[in-house]
Amino acid sequence: MKRNKNLIAQHRSAQRKYLVLLGIISFALGTAIVGQAALLAEAVQRIFVEKASFSSVAMILGMLLAIMALRTLLSFGNGRIGLHMAATAKTNMRESVLHNLTRVSMGLSLQGQTGERVSVALDAVDEADSYFSQYIPKMVEAMIIPILVLVVTFTQHANSGWIMIFTAPFIPIFMILVGLKTKNKSEEKYAQLAHFSGTFLDSLQGLVTLKIFGRTQRQQQEIERSSLNYRDTTMDILKIAFMNTFMLESIVMLSIGVVALELAIQLVVYKSMTFHTAFLVLLLVPEFYNLLKNTGTAFHSGRTSMGAIRKVESMLEKNRVEAHVSDGNDQMPNFQMSHAKPLPVPPSIELKNVRFQYAPDSFEFHSGSVFLKPGDNIAIVGKSGAGKTTLLHLIAGLLKPDSGVILVNGNPLSQDNEEVWFKHVSYITQHPYIFAGTFAENIAIGAGRDVSRAEIEKAAEKAGLTAVAAQLDKGFDTSVGEGGRGLSGGEKQRLALARAFLKRPAIILFDEPTVGLDLHTESILQRSISTLSKTSTMITVAHRLYTIQHATNILFVDHGSIVDSGCHEELLKRLPQYAEMVAVQQKGGLA
Repeated sequence: MKRNKNLIAQHRSAQRKYLVLLGIISFALGTAIVGQAALLAEAVQRIFVEKASFSSVAMILGMLLAIMALRTLLSFGNGRIGLHMAATAKTNMRESVLHNLTRVSMGLSLQGQTGERVSVALDAVDEADSYFSQYIPKMVEAMIIPILVLVVTFTQHANSGWIMIFTAPFIPIFMILVGLKTKNKSEEKYAQLAHFSGTFLDSLQGLVTLKIFGRTQRQQQEIERSSLNYRDTTMDILKIAFMNTFMLESIVMLSIGVVALELAIQLVVYKSMTFHTAFLVLLLVPEFYNLLKNTGTAFHSGRTSMGAIRKVESMLEKNRVEAHVSDGNDQMPNFQMSHAKPLPVPPSIELKNVRFQYAPDSFEFHSGSVFLKPGDNIAIVGKSGAGKTTLLHLIAGLLKPDSGVILVNGNPLSQDNEEVWFKHVSYITQHPYIFAGTFAENIAIGAGRDVSRAEIEKAAEKAGLTAVAAQLDKGFDTSVGEGGRGLSGGEKQRLALARAFLKRPAIILFDEPTVGLDLHTESILQRSISTLSKTSTMITVAHRLYTIQHATNILFVDHGSIVDSGCHEELLKRLPQYAEMVAVQQKGGLA
């Protein structure tokens, strides 16, 4: 709750001048409300009680119309300021969310669902509108106008003022009770919406897979269940809103009735007050209670918005500690990087008793002590599920060790320096992501800087993509990815290598990119990889015996541990599990 207040306070303080302006306009609005009631009471007194001519009250009626128009303009002004505050707050809040997502560590970037983040950045931030556009203006009005009305009422008839003072607290008390319930339901609502958004987006992205495996019906049921949960939570909030409105109306009507009864007794029975006074008070009382009632409605909307803001705050707070990136240290020791000549020197990498576990009672990885020399061609081998990819992800910085340390040139690899680390690393998976854009734009992503068309084409040539680009309708300007031309597995791999040629990284991580490719494509990739390896440390999760035999250092992983390391001949002699694996591959014709 404290963090939520801090987030709201941060956006409120940024718009302090508008809060002051709201206060000034609210005071003017309160004066206009009192003036309208006074002029209307005066006009009725003269026309119906004193039987004055219409011409004698023409000026009063003109002033009444003018002040009614002024009141409308002032109310409109408060509304416009509220809308402006909401627009500014939402823009700043969404900017904070997007900035946070781009600055957060890689490990946290991989957690959760994309749909959930989209829901927070769009739906939750949009829902914050009511807090700034309705809640704040109405609360400012409630702090000024009712007090002004109450003071005038006391000067006219103290008994009515005391009745208003004693009955008014029931409205804020009820508002607080309802608001607490609404906030809890609102947080539940946005948790349900985030889950629904994540499930729905996952289903859209994997629709082809779901169809192939006949799982569309089951996934449809999951989406339906998720949407029904969201519906039920939303309906619960609406029930609270309707109950809130009913109770507020009841309190307001009873309070006005009590004041009206007291005025009638004083006017008719005791004849202790004039019609003008009674009518003026009777005009002011509904204004007083309606202001409180409208504040109650705005309070309900504000508490709903607070639930949405809390969802944003939770995400920002979850990532806040992880999002710190060291400034002013753009180089690691022995890394030579510049935009003019980004040719890195491969670093040494050392793993010291690194432990990682995905969840309690689940798969655990332990590295022991391993030293990887600069410029080595390293292969990570082992059975499926042994922990090869986990090791690769730890070295890449995609996973954070639970204990132990990874040293790069003797310096700990942490989330404080991961941005610098990623400038020197390329990670090529078996299925590189292709963004919606042109062929050239997808290659240029790898550079991390502005590059010329000539540099892009040169990188494509080194990766064996020149012939592919020549076959495309618009060459390098052909749209690829979602909404554009599809790329084969080999073309995607070569595109990923072209990105690496542009980046010229010190370390290249592979998840065996040649598996499943035809011999021609594989030979092209092998040549490109060989070229890259001349200036980089190569770390590959290897499946093919060809890749393993050409490695200068082999890490054999089994049951979540690095069992041994060395060259191919060394491991054949001293590690039976490795010799067995090689024998199986040779019999299978994978050599």
